[in-house]
Amino acid sequence: MKSKYSAIIFDLGNVLIPFDYNFFIEKINGIEHGLGNKFIEYYKSNYSIHRDFERGFITQEEFVNKMLDVIDNRINANTFCKYYADIFRVDEEVASLLPILKKKYELYLLSNTDSIHQKYGWQKYDFLKHFDKLILSHEVGAVKPEKRIYLAVEETSGYPSEEHIFIDDVEEYVNAAKSLGWDGIHFKGYNSLVEELNLRKILSINI
Repeated sequence: MKSKYSAIIFDLGNVLIPFDYNFFIEKINGIEHGLGNKFIEYYKSNYSIHRDFERGFITQEEFVNKMLDVIDNRINANTFCKYYADIFRVDEEVASLLPILKKKYELYLLSNTDSIHQKYGWQKYDFLKHFDKLILSHEVGAVKPEKRIYLAVEETSGYPSEEHIFIDDVEEYVNAAKSLGWDGIHFKGYNSLVEELNLRKILSINI
């Protein structure tokens, strides 16, 4: 019997690639004590700048220049980009599910991300080859949980809303997908993800 699902959509950060900004903070603190802490305080209190960058509303150059001003231009733009993107690690267990799922389903990546994290951070990862298409906020011009970015997935897949299932660590983003008729799984770790996929008969894996 054909599955009710045709497309499985994965979030990237903290699902396939956990990230930790402390890696970046430590590098900047290594240049000058407390400078990394100063940066992250500014970054959090001015998060709208980050969001605008993820939407593609400001250019990479504009974003980098703003951030370099915060750390008193102690490093150049290229070094900043490398440090800023060196925050990711691959969850090999979750990534190992992709080739299994790919045998029966189309796979899409749906991520709030930016050009720096893409180019200097996660673009190198081999697991990306399993995805039919990457739907990225800075290319679409919208971020989760905005409706437009989910519709970009549907436009790409060509499937009805109810044939999509979305996996994300942010419950708000999962609920936004559900409001459009998708199914959704709030990601809490590999074991619970496999359990949820088993329940839907998408997978059949013992854990």
